[in-house]
Amino acid sequence: MQIILSPQRRDDTVIYQTAGEVIIVNGELFDFSKIEEGDVLPKEAIKSEWFSGDVTRTNGELQLSLILANPWNYSQAQAFPSPIRVTKNGLLDLPKPLPLPRQEPANE
Repeated sequence: MQIILSPQRRDDTVIYQTAGEVIIVNGELFDFSKIEEGDVLPKEAIKSEWFSGDVTRTNGELQLSLILANPWNYSQAQAFPSPIRVTKNGLLDLPKPLPLPRQEPANE
């Protein structure tokens, strides 16, 4: 499975997991195992705000686009994410934001 990440400045968060050809988005399952070679499932047919494009199967590989929610302290890796080739089940390893600035204790 190949996932293209579409960065979007957002304050909410998302958790993506995979289990075979099932994508789990914040606990909601989307099963794409029925998509056959050359099929196109339009983005509009997927009832989730987290998909940013059509789902297809090309050369036997499922391909889809997901939104990458970027916080205010987003990193270059989040702004320009590389595609993810999924080879195992579990949480997707998404690019991380920049560290938050350190808060100095207030003098009283």
